[in-house]
Amino acid sequence: MSLAFGVQDNFTKGKIVKINKRKALIISIVMTPFIIISLILLAGTIATYPSKQKIIDLPNDLNGQTIEFNSQSGAKIKGWFIIGNPKTGVIILMHGVRASRVSMIERARFLSKEGYSVLLFDFQAHGESTGEQITFGYLESKDAQAAVNFIKNRFPDKKIGIIGVSMGGAATILAEPKLNVDAMVLELVYPTIEEAIGNRFSMKLGKWSEIFTPLLLTQIKPRLGITADDLKPIDKVKEIRIPKLFIAGELDKHTRQEQSIRLFENASNPKELWIVKGAKHWDMHSVVKREYESKVLKFFENSL
Repeated sequence: MSLAFGVQDNFTKGKIVKINKRKALIISIVMTPFIIISLILLAGTIATYPSKQKIIDLPNDLNGQTIEFNSQSGAKIKGWFIIGNPKTGVIILMHGVRASRVSMIERARFLSKEGYSVLLFDFQAHGESTGEQITFGYLESKDAQAAVNFIKNRFPDKKIGIIGVSMGGAATILAEPKLNVDAMVLELVYPTIEEAIGNRFSMKLGKWSEIFTPLLLTQIKPRLGITADDLKPIDKVKEIRIPKLFIAGELDKHTRQEQSIRLFENASNPKELWIVKGAKHWDMHSVVKREYESKVLKFFENSL
């Protein structure tokens, strides 16, 4: 009798285990899309969250002053202005996403040694500038315009060059009206925000994960009040007629080499392209310092 009950108990337990596994499978199938969507919403929040930081003092070897100016982005922009040779032009340095003007100090140092005046500033929602969220070049393009206006108001006759890195390059290209400057160095700039997002999914989870790109793209309008079409430097770069030097990394996965080449090919003349061998999405000045300085200085010497 006890053996019979034991067999029945085991049979019942087996059925319960199978039912529980089936329930767990159904729950996981139902919940997985919600989990994925929640994670992508969280990613959108993190990506646009401000990158504020306390900025160190300008190094003593740079003859500069702290400045601030207002931008149509709604932000109060903080920065440094380094005084150069009165007969030489001004270079405006525009940093990448989640960075600040501090990341551009070494560029300012070599440009200053060559006699250039230099403006470094924090984009809105970065560093010590005000701002509520990062917009990957859209509101930042208004800061770029404000920076140019700041220099034009102080030095109306000086020629102006720009070095824009990643988001800083996108802001330079996206500015409307087009920036009233004489030359641009554009480093590691994404052609479209869709490709930029897809590349980052691919880097983290593999190529297949690019299917989630539309889920992040749909957040642009409610979060930023713009559309993906407002973040397409590849469509705007053809309108810029001044000399442009594009710098790209051969092994860059954030902005792939073929994407950088497309951006370059879509640009109007005059233009140059330098693909740094073996380089990823790096600070090009720090990894190929001597060659970088030589190429950039020659470009500005010819353009300014």
